[in-house]
Amino acid sequence: MAKMNPLEGKLVVLVGGSGFVGTYLAQELLRRGARLRIVSREPNRAIKLKPLGLLGQIQFLRCDVSDAANLRRAMQGADAAVYLVGSFSGNLGTLHNHAAQVAAEAARDEGASAFVYLSAIGADPQSDSGYARTKAEGEEAVRAAFPRATILRPSAMFGDEDNFINLFAGLIGSYPVIPVFAPDAKLQPIWVDDVAEAVTSALSDPGQHGGKIFEIAGPETMTMWDLNQRIAEAQGRRRHFVRVSDSVAGFVSKLPGSPMNGDQWTMLQRGNVASGQLPGIQDLGITPRPLSLFLDRWMVRYRRNGRFSQRVAGLR
Repeated sequence: MAKMNPLEGKLVVLVGGSGFVGTYLAQELLRRGARLRIVSREPNRAIKLKPLGLLGQIQFLRCDVSDAANLRRAMQGADAAVYLVGSFSGNLGTLHNHAAQVAAEAARDEGASAFVYLSAIGADPQSDSGYARTKAEGEEAVRAAFPRATILRPSAMFGDEDNFINLFAGLIGSYPVIPVFAPDAKLQPIWVDDVAEAVTSALSDPGQHGGKIFEIAGPETMTMWDLNQRIAEAQGRRRHFVRVSDSVAGFVSKLPGSPMNGDQWTMLQRGNVASGQLPGIQDLGITPRPLSLFLDRWMVRYRRNGRFSQRVAGLR
């Protein structure tokens, strides 16, 4: 007898569902037969998902999460919900904390069985980083409103169209000399599809995973220096990397047009690896996949002649 899919026919509300993680998560939930409501300030960004669902399986709803009444209406009828909103700019207290609390309260009042809050490794109420601090405050607000909520703290996420690997790839593909901020900072990058599976696992079994905090990180630990070198190698390029001192990097992060702002710099300095003191992605039944499985293929478009380059001929 086939095992019943707990998400089949359930209405899952994705707050911030038109973003990077949301589009991957939506595809995973559609495969599980869930009905989706994509809630976003710009829902048209997720319109590419529409052909992937059956008739009536996906609904798109425009909503500014700072509008509490509108956000509560967006949660009507929810069987489960995921709060995906994350930003390094704007009113972080509203985006990461207050709006998340409203969403959790509304989901609870609708009788939803599961709620997932996407936080971040490094979330800390005492952090100097506004991002890390408000994410931690959001965790507490969500758990107070929905005690059986699942908190997921992912490490830096990578994917074909991410703003992480592609940021460094673009610089390495364009310039012969590359400054490396926090070169010894350690990372455990995680594939966005594995994050989507982690969220789905939490939604599927709130009895097992609800009320817990998980640090979900990739299987490879590397430094920022290593990451930049691996990207250059995958592009078939020889680059000169320069270690940037913390004082200079801190100053640059405050300049307009900097590749990272002060919050991102503060979090990068402290590294982005799991502490090992909380359950991990394996506890959600998922074996994470390493960056090395994808990097060579993804860097094709950054090579000198794209798919017609001769990588085997050596670095250029």
